[in-house]
Amino acid sequence: MIIGAMSIELFIHENASLKGKRKIVKSIIGKVKNRFNVAIAEVAYNDKWQRIGMGISTIGNDRGHIDSTLNMVLNFIDSMYLAELIDSRIEIINI
Repeated sequence: MIIGAMSIELFIHENASLKGKRKIVKSIIGKVKNRFNVAIAEVAYNDKWQRIGMGISTIGNDRGHIDSTLNMVLNFIDSMYLAELIDSRIEIINI
């Protein structure tokens, strides 16, 4: 069993409230869940209105497929242009 986990950090330039941030986070989560078979959630910076910390994970039996899926999710989120991608980290764990 192989687990792929990715953490990403995003910055929202044109935002002035937590309500605006919530709208962007819900949009990202909804679009990613509709397109990819991954688990995704906001996991950091819950009280900051310009920063988003998200965690994405997937599981399978092919390391290449998991790595490819996580990279496609990362590129998809970046191509939405809702927030600037500041940092990302991918870890693949064999169990």
